[in-house]
Amino acid sequence: MTDSLRDQLLGLGFKPAPTPERKPDKRPDRKAEARPDARNDSRTDSRNENRNKQAHKPGGGKPLPGRRSGPNPGPAAARAGQPRPARSREEMDLAKAYAIRAQKEKEERIEAERLKQEEARVRREAKAKVEVLLQNKALNDPAADIARHFPYGGKIKRVHVNAEQLKALNAGELGVVQQNGRYLLVAAAVLAEAESIFPACVALKVDPDAPAGDDPYADPQYQVPDDLVW
Repeated sequence: MTDSLRDQLLGLGFKPAPTPERKPDKRPDRKAEARPDARNDSRTDSRNENRNKQAHKPGGGKPLPGRRSGPNPGPAAARAGQPRPARSREEMDLAKAYAIRAQKEKEERIEAERLKQEEARVRREAKAKVEVLLQNKALNDPAADIARHFPYGGKIKRVHVNAEQLKALNAGELGVVQQNGRYLLVAAAVLAEAESIFPACVALKVDPDAPAGDDPYADPQYQVPDDLVW
């Protein structure tokens, strides 16, 4: 159709045909896809350029002699590598004196503990011998009603005797031995033998030649205070 015919048709009232709507192009943008590659190429060129610069430096980009490639060491690490200053003669003598003193104190403690254990062993053996000695030799009278008091172990103790035993005890013919918490009345000979084995077991040994005032408990009429703790 020529333009003149189109103009004639428009003049007669005909409307022009509508122009078809153009659809958007769904194909990917080649320019956008090319941008990352261009950016990567620029980064690659930059790294290559830096390498070339390092290669042209003295030493070929390698660390210079005398310098460490790692981080700089701190003050503590620098001091750790340095030798310790030698101790003075006075410090050495003082340290030696302390060591000698500590060793001496240790030896004294060990010796004191050894003596303590040895004393306990001897005491146990002596008490066992006295116990064997006193078997069937105690003279205590179950019917005795006289209390004979005497000091022993820092306290006032007592043993019950009859009238005859009291006289013999005050005359030194009898004695009292402590055995496992009991106070046994024994003959003077047995008392002497027990004393030779274990002197601490002798609870009462009367000296007949001693003045009467030295043993106030010898008199059975001696009054013991009511508030006395046994």
